[in-house]
Amino acid sequence: MKTNKGQRRPRHRSAAPVSGRRQRVAAGYPGTVRIIAGTWRRRRLIVPKVRGLRPTPDRVRETLFNWLDPWLPGARCIDLFAGTGALCLEALSRGAASAVMVEASPDVAVALRENVARLGATAALVVECDAIEYLQRPPTLFDIVFLDPPFESELIASSSELLEARGWIRPGGLVYVEAPREMKELPIPPSWAVLRSQTAGQVGYHLLRTPR
Repeated sequence: MKTNKGQRRPRHRSAAPVSGRRQRVAAGYPGTVRIIAGTWRRRRLIVPKVRGLRPTPDRVRETLFNWLDPWLPGARCIDLFAGTGALCLEALSRGAASAVMVEASPDVAVALRENVARLGATAALVVECDAIEYLQRPPTLFDIVFLDPPFESELIASSSELLEARGWIRPGGLVYVEAPREMKELPIPPSWAVLRSQTAGQVGYHLLRTPR
């Protein structure tokens, strides 16, 4: 998970960088996650042992990409809290045209670049940057945005506000949001429509569409 400069929020899915020392991680922490379908089906992605890294579970990703299937061919994707890169790399595996993966933690970005290199994912770009800082740059239009910040942060609200205000999403584009299960009202622009919504364990996951 990422952090915003000046706001001292936890880093994206890597709340504490490794910095050359062993981190305490939960028992059963996955060493890898798999790509479910497409060109790189069953290929494994490295999950670095970094406290706070929260890869999207396989069953959630499988449901999400069933939802996204009609829109994936040729899509331009961005993940603002990339972690292992599983969401963007799954999208590329299934026919997306390109993917930008934004990652604030230097340690997680190293593993992310290793995953990209191992797959030979030439259409993937890793950007080591805070998500909110990235969204202050001149915008580029994307078809699909993945938004999965740390649950304890307020980054869904701030990220979605900047995505909308600065014009990062093409008209009618899609935004995927992961949030705590108990969050009943997503802090998103009122013009975004919820297409799909489910829960799994403590996670709520949602597919949204922006205005055409």
